[in-house]
Amino acid sequence: MKNLTVVFKPICTITISRPQALNALNQETLAELKTVISECINRSDIKGIIITGSGEKAFVAGADIKELTQLSKDAAFALAQSGQQIFKMIEDCPKPVIAAVNGFALGGGCEFAMACHIRLASENAKFGLPEVNLGILPGYGGTQRLAQLVGRGKALELAMTGDMISAQEAKEMGLVNHVTSTQAELLELADKIITKILKKGPLAIAAVIKSVNTGYQFANEGYRTESENFAALTTTKDFTEGTSAFIEKRNPNFKGE
Repeated sequence: MKNLTVVFKPICTITISRPQALNALNQETLAELKTVISECINRSDIKGIIITGSGEKAFVAGADIKELTQLSKDAAFALAQSGQQIFKMIEDCPKPVIAAVNGFALGGGCEFAMACHIRLASENAKFGLPEVNLGILPGYGGTQRLAQLVGRGKALELAMTGDMISAQEAKEMGLVNHVTSTQAELLELADKIITKILKKGPLAIAAVIKSVNTGYQFANEGYRTESENFAALTTTKDFTEGTSAFIEKRNPNFKGE
């Protein structure tokens, strides 16, 4: 794998490793994730999954913005649906999946963490869906899962302001299960929790995951509406302005066009 470091043990550890881009999710990384998660699901010797980011700054800082600017509307729609499907695969994995968030989890990174069954964060972690700063919206299921986890009102506030929140704030609102003081403690806690889960009946664990997820069916209008709006917004002048401002490190001047 070019963008992932994978250790296949009874507990598979997947590390997103694109330090030059703060572990941002480009299409190649998403494809690699799909391959690894599929293998974990199909291999009987893999009992659970821990996902984290390389380095000390970021879990996953977001999507690859420069890559997004090159997409046509149809390609953007296809990308959103592909990302949604990969994250749904993680959400529906019959084996426990823990996100060990060791830094920035923004945009696609926050959506990635939300697709995991349990989220742990080190004290330095930051969460947010800043896509509106680019003139678009979250496209990998973020509008749906954030509302499920923190409630509609808070989800709307975070998605419309694009604000970042601390690990402690994320815990208080139910986005994060536990916060650790250090990154070393983060992986220790992830290992401790997943080891505890793996002592239970694996069929029961798989049934718990399936039963909980049934209440939030993927085949609903929310996810499709999200991907359609994501694609439509990539054709606007606001998106061009927002991404240009991001790349040029300036404030955007949106005109609603």
